[in-house]
Amino acid sequence: MTQRARPTATYILIIINIVVYLLMTIAGGSENTAVLIGFGAKVNQLIVNGQWWRLFTPMFIHIGLQHIVLNMVTLYFIGLQIEALFGKWRFVLLYLISGLGGNIASFVFSPSISAGASTSIFGLFGAFLMLGESFRQNPYIKATAKQFLILVILNLGLGFTGIDIAGHLGGLLAGFLTAYVVGVPNFGEIPTNKKVLSGIALAIIYVILAVAGFKQY
Repeated sequence: MTQRARPTATYILIIINIVVYLLMTIAGGSENTAVLIGFGAKVNQLIVNGQWWRLFTPMFIHIGLQHIVLNMVTLYFIGLQIEALFGKWRFVLLYLISGLGGNIASFVFSPSISAGASTSIFGLFGAFLMLGESFRQNPYIKATAKQFLILVILNLGLGFTGIDIAGHLGGLLAGFLTAYVVGVPNFGEIPTNKKVLSGIALAIIYVILAVAGFKQY
């Protein structure tokens, strides 16, 4: 029986998030607005003013201890599975592109300051939903995809109590489409037409959203 590779990419992402949180704590606290802005939280007006990196950096920033603990525990368990199925570099791409996609959606639809790995984590949920659509004949994938779908629905329900639901949905869609593009060679082949169409849809949707966001401020 082949031994599963160590999920080093998952560990590294978790470490980066924890280090950033500790640095924010030392700088004055992760719930301090000035600290959040200084470390790169999503602030729409600053993005419009040219600080476009704020569409990327929020996926490594957390607001409070509970926020980072919940996200890192979730990232650990979903990361173990996604990294094993997709491989390290595809997993990292899924995390980064999903986080970017979620932050773009938040930029367009949410005026509030926001941060957190949730956009990336929802993208990983989206990647597993892609597996559920493409490999539904596999009992493990089918059952696990259903579990993740229920989890997604529950989390989106919580979005109406103040969580950045636009960021979650944006990350979910970005992860779903990116998973088709990068493929999953460790598990099975994705048809070329699905890869191409998903790549085109991914580019069109998020370019349109980004342009809309810059135009409205």
